[in-house]
Amino acid sequence: MKSLASKLSLIVLFFGMLTFAQDIRVHDPVVIQQGDTFYLYCTGRGISCFSSKDLKNWKKEPSVFPEKPDWTDQVVQDFKNHIWAPDISFYNGTYYLYYSVSAFAKNTSAIGVATNTTLNPSDENYKWIDHGIVIQSVPNRDLWNAIDPNLIFDEDNTPWLSFGSFWDGLKMVKLNPDLLSIAEPQQWHTIARRERSFELSDTNPGDAALEAPFIFKKNDYYYLFLSWDLCCRGEKSTYKVVVGRSKNATGPYLDKAGKSLFEGGGTLLVEGNKNWYGAGHNSTYTFNGKDYMFFHAYDANDNGSPKLKVGELIWDEAGWPSLKTKLE
Repeated sequence: MKSLASKLSLIVLFFGMLTFAQDIRVHDPVVIQQGDTFYLYCTGRGISCFSSKDLKNWKKEPSVFPEKPDWTDQVVQDFKNHIWAPDISFYNGTYYLYYSVSAFAKNTSAIGVATNTTLNPSDENYKWIDHGIVIQSVPNRDLWNAIDPNLIFDEDNTPWLSFGSFWDGLKMVKLNPDLLSIAEPQQWHTIARRERSFELSDTNPGDAALEAPFIFKKNDYYYLFLSWDLCCRGEKSTYKVVVGRSKNATGPYLDKAGKSLFEGGGTLLVEGNKNWYGAGHNSTYTFNGKDYMFFHAYDANDNGSPKLKVGELIWDEAGWPSLKTKLE
């Protein structure tokens, strides 16, 4: 029979998860499980990494890139190795880590990819191999931004990379089977957008604030999670997560009211409150039979610092998600 102390410890752990008892500073978290260990990757110098056994207690691990990839200065002059919004996947025995190189508030951007056969830094086979640019956006050429990648496979096991921020919405492009390059002939889709003021120049990010697509397959639907409004602005952050779904990976995605995400639709999932200025840039996974959403929120009680949030997702009878416990 468990002691009272043991029971109380379990209760604290359980409710700690539900009330988002996370205190590590992260931006744009993605997570994957290898064996009994979870690895979290996020925006940071060389791509920051943490590990955990329980999704609650996190240990800092070495960055993916101690030195910036050689090609990055070709995209962003004098790049400082501050890499944004990674995405991690496991496919055919290899881990694929997509990542963003960009200049803030510009679509001077590129998405790169690196591979590894293990995520454990103590493993003798641990070595990240960078494969360079997968896709690049150029000001005055492209009305989209090559950041915030997310890999998804459709029902035919075809790989698609979604990405994007501001400008004319979130895009999706078909990849080659090697997951390292765009397939030819190229197939592109716009999976979400909001109305942008027509008079703005093409170099202006615009006022159609959306970014960070993440697609999660559950039962018969692909669910597209994305972030609306403003991140990275401390007390002025207005980030929030909305969702839509589709029977096809490439869309069209509709919200709970039936409005297309291509036409500005999106069902609200989480937003800021008096304790959190904004909450967004999520990733979603099934671990040990439960669905979890990882995101960051700006702590109003800590000068707007971005903190990790982990919440369990529950689903209503119609198949729409919500957080089991609200952000408090």
